[in-house]
Amino acid sequence: MSELRVFIADDEAPARDRLRELLEDIAADLPTRVVGEARNGIEVVESLPGSGAQVLLLDIAMPGMGGLEAARHLARLPGAPAVVFVTAHDDHAIEAFDLNALDYLLKPVRATRLAMALRKASAAGAPAPERLERAASRGREYFSVGERNRITLVPVSEVVYLKAELKYVTIGTRAGEHLLEEPLVTLERELGERFVRIHRNCLVSRAAIRGFERSGGTDEEPRWTIVLDGIAARLPVSRRQWPALKDLLTERAP
Repeated sequence: MSELRVFIADDEAPARDRLRELLEDIAADLPTRVVGEARNGIEVVESLPGSGAQVLLLDIAMPGMGGLEAARHLARLPGAPAVVFVTAHDDHAIEAFDLNALDYLLKPVRATRLAMALRKASAAGAPAPERLERAASRGREYFSVGERNRITLVPVSEVVYLKAELKYVTIGTRAGEHLLEEPLVTLERELGERFVRIHRNCLVSRAAIRGFERSGGTDEEPRWTIVLDGIAARLPVSRRQWPALKDLLTERAP
């Protein structure tokens, strides 16, 4: 029987050690090889690609980036691993996993349950991004851009605008642009508290709005562009979106 390649992610060293010991305990029945470890979701995203991991044992509650968000980023990679989530007390996550048939282990993990979960996950393969999105309780903190079998993370807090162009969305930051292959309407649904629509093909960060400039039109029906912090370009505001944006700016006025 060939070894199952396993990657372990947990912010607590004793928890990682415990999983290693359990993998050794079940080795006669289910041979495994640990191909990497990580202490948080960011390390998982950076280290797992290229490790050859078939299954990821992934803690849900980790600092910086939690397990659910890390799994969402990894799911879009070619050859993404199967995932078994590990949790101590996240009742919401357990409820979501039961609903979406995502496998999880409840701490303290038992050897027999671990072996069962590994077999189930390796047979099922990587979870679908849509299932992970439904299980998430809040919007992501990073966008992931796939580049040559690796992932570049772009913090949502640094994004100034999201602009749909053909089948891609351009992520605009003060430092540059990236391409994301997700529908704009899906991003708006997930991140609507942080971004606002200014045009049918564009969302902007609410926090980055600095004002508006008139760009033409008539006295009765002027046209406007939006002024964004750190971005020289002025993006057009559609007539349909202008009333809501004007109200937003009025609400923010001191």
